[in-house]
Amino acid sequence: MSSRFVLRVRLLTAALILMSLIIVAKLYLLQVVHGAEYSRRAQAQQVVSHNPLLNRGAIYFTDKDGQPILAATLREVGTTTGHQRYYPGGSLAARTLGFVAYNNDDEQKGRYGLERYYEPVLGRSGEGLYRNFFVELFGAAQGALSGQADKGDLITTIEPSVQGELERTLGEYEQAWHPGLSGGIVMDPHTGAIVAMALSPTFDLNEFNKEDDPTIYANPMAQNVYEMGSIMKPLTMAAGIDSGAVKETTTYNDTGCVTVDTKKICNHDGEARGTIPMQEVLSQSLNLGASFVAQEMGPSTMREYFLEHYKLGEETGIDLPGEVRGLTDNLNGKQAVEFSTASFGQGIAVTPIEMTRALAVLANGGKLVTPHLANAIKEESGITRALGWGEPKQVLKTETVTAVTRMLTEVVDTALANGDLKLEHWSIAAKTGTAQIANPAGGGYYKDRYLHSFFGYFPSYDPKFLVFLFAVEPQGAPFASQTWAPPFKSLTKFLINYYNIPPDR
Repeated sequence: MSSRFVLRVRLLTAALILMSLIIVAKLYLLQVVHGAEYSRRAQAQQVVSHNPLLNRGAIYFTDKDGQPILAATLREVGTTTGHQRYYPGGSLAARTLGFVAYNNDDEQKGRYGLERYYEPVLGRSGEGLYRNFFVELFGAAQGALSGQADKGDLITTIEPSVQGELERTLGEYEQAWHPGLSGGIVMDPHTGAIVAMALSPTFDLNEFNKEDDPTIYANPMAQNVYEMGSIMKPLTMAAGIDSGAVKETTTYNDTGCVTVDTKKICNHDGEARGTIPMQEVLSQSLNLGASFVAQEMGPSTMREYFLEHYKLGEETGIDLPGEVRGLTDNLNGKQAVEFSTASFGQGIAVTPIEMTRALAVLANGGKLVTPHLANAIKEESGITRALGWGEPKQVLKTETVTAVTRMLTEVVDTALANGDLKLEHWSIAAKTGTAQIANPAGGGYYKDRYLHSFFGYFPSYDPKFLVFLFAVEPQGAPFASQTWAPPFKSLTKFLINYYNIPPDR
């Protein structure tokens, strides 16, 4: 048998195998990937269509075991051929997911949240199923080689049980303290993956058209800025220690009030403490102590850490539409008073997600991560492609964050809520914040309106989660430690039990 004949046989065999693979791939696309949609289109030919056919990728939550749970899908609408966007969780993660609606045109698109941000991935044209097979097949292959995602379903990092617990916690907080707005984030500080993000009040995604106030659709986590108060102090302390301006053992003379650039700055109670160490700046949440650290650093060093290391005043890159940057222009000047007030979280305003990203630096060994809500796209070709969020950047020394974590753990063990937040077998690092709310009409600040914030991570030296909580104008208590400490403790215990986090002490 000649070698030429053998070569022809091998080429013919290879061609037959390739054709078989193409046929199998085609059948897979027809029967598995697009089977449900072809069935819906077949049904559509039996009745009159009143609306353009909605064809759209699904959105999934991801449970703690890595299993996908439907968050947004399509369902039939009565006896018409229209398809309706359906959210099995109702109001679950409503202000994060967003919804699909018409907008002065004849096409339904994502209008808020992930639905809008990932419109290029989730959206489909009506003719999407009738593309040339070979174009679809080799287009998927090209996408696989290039690393670019095709149309498909969105896989999020949101864990539905944690999301539900966070929303329950906010609901109880609203009943107790009646804030104008409250919200929370549960995040993996090492990766930036957001396990839960919730706001109250919220709405039912399946009945969004019943809402009278469209502002309820927006997501203040990325779209609103606030003066955050004393949860800024750990970042000030970290910058001071990292730069060498202060040490844990540094002391200062606390006089209760001090004048900076002709402006009077006081502790929350106006009381003097005398000569005290840095630990008490965090344990007693002393404005003068934070101001002292700022003065020891000087404007240029503090500006470098706040704006270049923590990236306050910059968008985080979170996958939500309409993200705004924080207002930190006060740090571009030279007035000492601006740096003093910024050191304890007044005079500069940032988004909640911006603040969460900065605080995560203390929990993950000093790295700045990109917070995100999605981690993969399941393409129409059947390939599931992970989304990349870049390598975290080291912005603080590891020994710095270890020192600040040690200080924040001491805050929980001995000072915060009189030590009631402490758990016997798990270490927790945490800090509260109470900020005055600016009066846009008359300048200055309201005397009786506050923003309450709270953040913590645990176990302290190997954190699995960082929790951030805030509320605008809660009623009935002046300090965040009064309103947020019990909900934080409850949420922490839930996460420890749900994820079976082993004790660390």
